[in-house]
Amino acid sequence: MIDQILPALLHLAEPAVFGFLVFGVIIGLVVGAMPGLNDSITLAVLVPITFAMPGDLAFPLLVGIYCSACFGGSFPAILLKIPGTASSVVTAIDGNAMARKGQGGLALGIATYSSVFGGISSALVLLFCAPFLAEQALRFGPPEYFALALLGLSTVIGMATGNAVRSTIACVLGLLIATIGFSPQSGYPRFTFDEPWLYDGLPLVPMLIGLFGIASLLDMAEEAWVRRRNPASASAAEAATAGVRFRDLLLPVSMIRRLLPTWTQASVIGNIIGILPGAGMLMAIYMAYGRVARRFGAQAGTGLPEGVAAPEAANNAVVASSMVPLLSLGIPGNSTSALFLGALLIQGLRPGPSLFTDSPDIAYLIVVAFVVANILMFPLGLAMARAIPGLVARIPQGMLGAAVALLCIAGAYSVANSTFGVVVALGFGIFGYLMNKLHVPLSPLILGVVLEPVIERSLYQSLSLSGNSPWIFFERPISGVLMATAIAFILWPLVGSRITRRRKA
Repeated sequence: MIDQILPALLHLAEPAVFGFLVFGVIIGLVVGAMPGLNDSITLAVLVPITFAMPGDLAFPLLVGIYCSACFGGSFPAILLKIPGTASSVVTAIDGNAMARKGQGGLALGIATYSSVFGGISSALVLLFCAPFLAEQALRFGPPEYFALALLGLSTVIGMATGNAVRSTIACVLGLLIATIGFSPQSGYPRFTFDEPWLYDGLPLVPMLIGLFGIASLLDMAEEAWVRRRNPASASAAEAATAGVRFRDLLLPVSMIRRLLPTWTQASVIGNIIGILPGAGMLMAIYMAYGRVARRFGAQAGTGLPEGVAAPEAANNAVVASSMVPLLSLGIPGNSTSALFLGALLIQGLRPGPSLFTDSPDIAYLIVVAFVVANILMFPLGLAMARAIPGLVARIPQGMLGAAVALLCIAGAYSVANSTFGVVVALGFGIFGYLMNKLHVPLSPLILGVVLEPVIERSLYQSLSLSGNSPWIFFERPISGVLMATAIAFILWPLVGSRITRRRKA
């Protein structure tokens, strides 16, 4: 592995490649600080653009955005109590309370240190786990791939606390959407309604642009209609940032020692949740903050430094670890890493075990870029912590929305130079907006779309090998363990709810 990491580091050190990585980190910080935008929207817009870029420039750019966007959301969350991204909702609780006490600089410093700690921990997990898992996955046959894909779907259901039914519905919808087009096994058309546009199925990238970009634009329009735009936001940003000095952002050694246990616990939680396909960043954030709330009781929510450190370390710990199943097994860890799947496919690469053997230069470049991007977040985050919130608050939401809409439409069209991509993006934008209103999660839907071809292909191949006997999935050791784990995840919501009712009784 070392013989691949060193060339990747040298490649990343080239001025053009390193420049795109730095540019991506800066874009992520700015975008994350813009309420209504996030890493998913930005990546959905930029993925089609990377079609015309070399892979060694496109992936560092995307990695930089992914690493820093969720951290950038903490700036307005702390100073203005306006979460820039969904992942910074919990940070706003104690962070803004600290800012009201005149400790805004300290809160921003804690967010910076915490994000870098969690991000580097997840980058190291990616560095050491992804190549190992890819090597082991080369031994997988059709039964193992079927069991692994089923496990990926089952984790979404098993980890969806209080939302198992909606997650199951989203999974089923994703599986059904992915079946549109000709069956690769029988050649029979499914759900095409004799429309030639549907013979090849629905394109993934326009679908993602709609679910994230267009749907978020509709959310922004709804918020603008309700609030009629707040003219005091710019002055509020200036007042909040006026008292923040650069030296306030640097944590004393005593504070670092105090927060180290919280960083460690939150990073462990984030890395575990990140590796599980479809578990989601919000789950890690609330689990990490829950530990702080149980430990400090009524102090949580009153401006507690641990209340800022835990969610920030957890959300960045999810980032790189969510790429572990994608790069090593071809299964996206969350909805944002699914966008990387689209970028890899656009570049003609196939994510999974063969990525590290067929294209080791790109695979290890992505892995090393995550490590370096998280290191770059520290100086760039400290330098931009004062400037970004005030600048973002002055950008008219209408102008921002129009620019994002234009990029979404152009990106959807550019995938295949076809208006069908635009229609798909608009349709799934409305569909994603309705799912958000009904509180149906998008990650299970995307996971179903991505995993359906794997499930269908490996199921046919496995049954052909066994003479149509389903016991092949349980007779082989690896697939048997994966199937048992998947069944446990599926049954856990039922068992867990019964245990909870007995405890209350």
